[in-house]
Amino acid sequence: MKLKYDFLIQTIDDTVFLVPVGTESFSGMIRSNNTAALIIEKLKQETSFDAIVDDICAKYNAPRNIIAEDIEKVLNALRKIDALDE
Repeated sequence: MKLKYDFLIQTIDDTVFLVPVGTESFSGMIRSNNTAALIIEKLKQETSFDAIVDDICAKYNAPRNIIAEDIEKVLNALRKIDALDE
């Protein structure tokens, strides 16, 4: 999976925004927290769910199943706005 080219990642004052460019499926802007920003950053290149979970688990001291659930929530939000190539 990978973030679609129709979406641009912009960082302003330590806040990460996901901005659609050239897409009709979603108009607006998404502001993400630090964890969602890490997930979005991983999605700049082709990756897998398990690879994202592994990377986030290496950064945070939390149970793997909780991290996986949180990542799935972010991915589902991105799916809702058609931001993922899967």
